Amino acid sequence: MTPERFTIAIPDDRLNEMKRRLRATAWPGDFGNDDWRFGVPEPWLRDMVDYWANDYDWRAAEAAINAWPQYRVGIDGVPIHYIHVKSGRPDAIPLILTHGWPWTFWDWHGVLAELAADKDGPAFDLIVPSLPGYGFSSPLRKPGVNIREVGRLWVKLMTEVLGYERFAAAGGDWGAIVTAEIGHAYPERLLAIHLSLLLLHELPNHGVPADAFAPDEQWMPQRMAEVLPFVTSHVIVHSHDPQTLAYAMADSPVGTAAWLWERRRSWSDCGGDPVALYGRDFLCTTASIYWLTNTTGSSFRLYAEQFSGGGFGQEWPLLHRRAPSIPVPTGAAIAPKELVFLPRAEVEKRADLRRWTVLPRGGHFLPAEQPALLAAEYRAFFADFAA
Repeated sequence: MTPERFTIAIPDDRLNEMKRRLRATAWPGDFGNDDWRFGVPEPWLRDMVDYWANDYDWRAAEAAINAWPQYRVGIDGVPIHYIHVKSGRPDAIPLILTHGWPWTFWDWHGVLAELAADKDGPAFDLIVPSLPGYGFSSPLRKPGVNIREVGRLWVKLMTEVLGYERFAAAGGDWGAIVTAEIGHAYPERLLAIHLSLLLLHELPNHGVPADAFAPDEQWMPQRMAEVLPFVTSHVIVHSHDPQTLAYAMADSPVGTAAWLWERRRSWSDCGGDPVALYGRDFLCTTASIYWLTNTTGSSFRLYAEQFSGGGFGQEWPLLHRRAPSIPVPTGAAIAPKELVFLPRAEVEKRADLRRWTVLPRGGHFLPAEQPALLAAEYRAFFADFAA
């Protein structure tokens, strides 16, 4: 398991093919959809695709990504791509940051920049992998890669490949779930964990009654009810027949972008305007990474492997009955426009909760939405757990 230095270099033929397909899109027509109630409005998408095909510069994005040290390694038949930024300080905290769907590793670049540039606060060795089957952690050819398996792979990456005896972990969306799994299954390897989405073993969020939330938490079940329709559609499809959808995504970059960009709008704290929050280039880079690597379909497989029953938490049993089930110091940052929540009291039963921060702004893609805010949260929490 010897890692190799990696540089992204998409062939010109692949880029030209993407642009050709963008310009040759067969548009379905749209009406009565200015409010997005039927999905992504065609005029908005046409405008974005025109920019993507004619003005967006993948090579500039590629150069920006390649400015960070990247590596690839095979672990038990699974290719893993990751960024590894070393601080150079002996007291550095090894911190693995895990993304979700439809994120990429590049969602973390603002947090990386914030933490790497801070010379006065705690030092971090930063490791940002791409989930198996996502982006440059491809091609995924091995079935059975669920959350438990990703957690095992991450521990091997951190300990056997990179040589860290103990480390810290953080993440959002799938990344938070992977982080919780490591905290449960490998507590002896961890200094602390931090979660920006709360999904815990054997505790489906939508099964928690509203009256279990404290009076000052009642906005949480209200937000979950509000966003449930925007969450249900992709979870059901990805869990039950991901391969069928994969053909359309592999064929059409516009289909890929529409599927991803709708979530950026619905799940972000952006006031309905994802372009204003992220910028056109970031949105195009996200869609380009998925399409150029042909990993949109394989990214869906994690849902099918984890949620084969079609709902949150059904295939994620506990490995032990010790209390708490996550016995490592745990921090949580709660964004107001996140998708799912748990009452603080329930989290305290299941984790060694040391920090609980309700943020003033932010949504599901917190590292990309509010990198400075999240980096400050990490500095404040992890400072007490230097290696």
